[in-house]
Amino acid sequence: MIASTPSRSELADFLRTRRQHISPPTVGLNATGQRRTPGLRREEVSALSGVSLTWYTWLEQGRDIKPSRQVMDSLARTLRMSTAEHAYVLSCG
Repeated sequence: MIASTPSRSELADFLRTRRQHISPPTVGLNATGQRRTPGLRREEVSALSGVSLTWYTWLEQGRDIKPSRQVMDSLARTLRMSTAEHAYVLSCG
């Protein structure tokens, strides 16, 4: 049986979950004010990774876009992904 490539919706869910598990102090940000959701905001991931907010939002929405290796590498660093997690997101792109 041939393994299937993860879908865009699986990538979207994975990125969202990773973002929610990273606290602002973990990446050197001050946790100011009350947050409606746990973890980093999309804007923070965008700024820390050097990826436009629109592009990152589209990835989390599961849109059919083709992120470059550079974009996925940067997101993997920002979201503190393990080697296996990084490989997973690369297989989605």
